[in-house]
Amino acid sequence: MRRAWAGIILGCLLLLGGPACNAQADEATPLYRRTEDVIYGRKFGTALTMDVFAPTKDANGAGVVFVVSGGWYSAHEAINVASISELVKRGYTVFAVVHGSQPKFTIPEILSDMHRALRFIRFHAGKYGVDAERIGITGGSAGGHLSLMQGMAGAAGADKPGLPDPAAKDPVDRVSSRVQAVACFFPPTDFLNYGQVGNEIRARGVMGILKDFRAPFDFAEVDPNTKTFVPISDATRAREVTRRISPVYHVTRDDPPTLIIHGDADTLVPLQQSQLMIAKLKENGVPAELVVKPGAGHGWPKINEDMATFAAWFDKHLKRADKRQSAQ
Repeated sequence: MRRAWAGIILGCLLLLGGPACNAQADEATPLYRRTEDVIYGRKFGTALTMDVFAPTKDANGAGVVFVVSGGWYSAHEAINVASISELVKRGYTVFAVVHGSQPKFTIPEILSDMHRALRFIRFHAGKYGVDAERIGITGGSAGGHLSLMQGMAGAAGADKPGLPDPAAKDPVDRVSSRVQAVACFFPPTDFLNYGQVGNEIRARGVMGILKDFRAPFDFAEVDPNTKTFVPISDATRAREVTRRISPVYHVTRDDPPTLIIHGDADTLVPLQQSQLMIAKLKENGVPAELVVKPGAGHGWPKINEDMATFAAWFDKHLKRADKRQSAQ
């Protein structure tokens, strides 16, 4: 248990929170303008917020969503500006999204927050100076999982919650929540085959490697008769939900280009998870790459330096259409 929490705490410190340095502290000219606590939605009387980091110079007109999530825990104080400084330097407007956090909310509920955040960003793209069709997403661990779910859920096809709802009362919900590129660290991708084939996270009530992160998997649904949340105890139904929150099962040919960086000594999220995801994407003809960090576990001391690799990936796949055509 201590090792599991140590891994996730390290990931949170390096990617999300901890004693983060201020990316603009040593700059004569600030790198960005930070707008805090932008409300992108509400649920159960609670505001859902994001911080927006707009570059002060050389903005490239594209946006990147940074998913603030470790172990599906999310909080405003966990936003680490050191993790997004490279993206801002490259001209990206970064949206640090805080979702409804575990243990209060489960993964299916968290996924709905991410869709709302993307729709809000796309709807207000002009206000933030970004192209609504050039939005990427990034995160690590649970943030990587949510990034992949967003990437795989926004394209055409069945069971794609990223599609717009033209009849929605709220105009924000009438736009798509899809993204155009994904780059993430060590993401869970298949909770039915976690670490090895047939190793189901919720099988017989045993969480296995993720035993210390049970709350996000305590699925519940509203009983229409009693109007109360009822735990999903039926094994078949729980398995269906577990499959639905596993991005590997949502891959289609029109999914966005995807890059994953993963350590081969990760004991919390096995490298096998990223290997499965990349193989599935390539099988469907989606541009995909896996960078393996030899000897690295669930996070590493200089992980923020790898954000330059993500920035290069976004540079390649979020270029303006005219620039992409001229380069071909």
